[in-house]
Amino acid sequence: MQPYLRYIGAARQEGAKIDFHRAELTKLPLEKRYVWRVASALKWGFADFDDFTVAADRETINPADFAKVVDLLKFRPIQFCMFLKALVGSEETKKMMVKGIAFASRES
Repeated sequence: MQPYLRYIGAARQEGAKIDFHRAELTKLPLEKRYVWRVASALKWGFADFDDFTVAADRETINPADFAKVVDLLKFRPIQFCMFLKALVGSEETKKMMVKGIAFASRES
């Protein structure tokens, strides 16, 4: 995160030259980039995803734990949309989200 923090710090200073910091980010390998960290977390978080198992948990989890899980996830859709918008732009984000919502809306 250090190169990103330096870039953000410079970008926030009025009249600051950020070219050096942008060049520093340009040299980062994919595996050291912020977007890779987020994408990798999603990859591993959903690696063995199974909606049947999620449904089983929903049916058997106690209400207090269910509330904790829902609270933990409360802002994730918004954050994910913000991530996608910054990465691929508004239109592509909208296409991805509409496709996901359409899938989620289908009857099983």
